Amino acid sequence: MNAPIDPNLPLYPGIRLADVVLVQSATDAGAALAALMATDAIGFDTESKPTFAKGEVSTGPHLIQLATDDKAYLFRVSGRPALEGLRAILESPQVLKVGFGLRDDLLRLETKLGISSIHVLDLALALRQGQRADVGAKTAVARFFGQRLQKSKRTSTTNWSNPLLTERQMLYAANDAQVALRVYRSWRQVGVSAPACGR
Repeated sequence: MNAPIDPNLPLYPGIRLADVVLVQSATDAGAALAALMATDAIGFDTESKPTFAKGEVSTGPHLIQLATDDKAYLFRVSGRPALEGLRAILESPQVLKVGFGLRDDLLRLETKLGISSIHVLDLALALRQGQRADVGAKTAVARFFGQRLQKSKRTSTTNWSNPLLTERQMLYAANDAQVALRVYRSWRQVGVSAPACGR
């Protein structure tokens, strides 16, 4: 079990809205793909409309987030202006995709969109350091940055399939992807070699 986070830690500042790109056209998708393919590693996450009824099956993912060191790109699945671009990056063996708790994300991408993501590193498993429990983003931010990551339950359970995303949703989603990349960079800086990546 992860230790409780010290509430007195300074807040993790997160990404600025100006550095979040909502991909809405083929032109946007092309620019995003070029930026994402030009780096060695990217942050990765997805968001899905929550399910509340017993037995209800998720129809997600509804949003796919990919982040470089200085920008985050949000791809809405419903519009699909960028599905082939997403496939190219997620199935690329050259670019490492890093994130927290990616099992369900990868499964949904494959079953709904037919995207078989490869060269993926799940930090929740990689950062365990011999412990039984997975390491979450909040614990990792406290460990590596000495900061407190705020994750709003209210925002996380909003309807990610809405045609228009709020600024709060965009920032939440962008941070989920980029914080993973920042943690990965810090982890590697301390001299830890990355374990073998799963599919």
